[in-house]
Amino acid sequence: MVCRDMQASRSLQSLFPRFKMAPLMKYLPLFLFLVTGLFYTLPAEAEAPPEIGLWLSEKHDGVFRVEYCGDGVLCGTLIGMRYDEAEPARDVHGRSECGLTMLTGFRKKSGDERWNGKILDPDSGEVYHAQIWSPRDGVMKLRGYVGIPLFGETQTWTRYIGTIGAQCRLPPE
Repeated sequence: MVCRDMQASRSLQSLFPRFKMAPLMKYLPLFLFLVTGLFYTLPAEAEAPPEIGLWLSEKHDGVFRVEYCGDGVLCGTLIGMRYDEAEPARDVHGRSECGLTMLTGFRKKSGDERWNGKILDPDSGEVYHAQIWSPRDGVMKLRGYVGIPLFGETQTWTRYIGTIGAQCRLPPE
């Protein structure tokens, strides 16, 4: 076996006098890695949960971006608002509500259709328990509560496909 390899190497060198086998051998692992990568198919990406995306609040006065903010955790940020003043509303601490993450730490328990997390009331600074879920395409439910979900209120949000202007301003309805 060794003799054949040496003979093949010698015959290549006789055909191509400048051809050196040793320098090319250091690239063999890379070559094999790339070739095997062509035949290996990655598993399909997990389908994003229906709660991911842009959502218009029930009163049509705010748009939230719900997205992953950690390993399997969803958060929601206010990115669009309806307001008459020159600037967007401010929270209890004087910060603009535009860009404020109000939905935090939403995790899904296995076998449960609802994500459990927290929601911030920017006017009072209070944080409440909350659940979000999508009962059907284009609709998301948000339930904020104190203690247990029985003592809460549910809002129906709809998928938002419009535009958002400067300073988080939503266009007139």
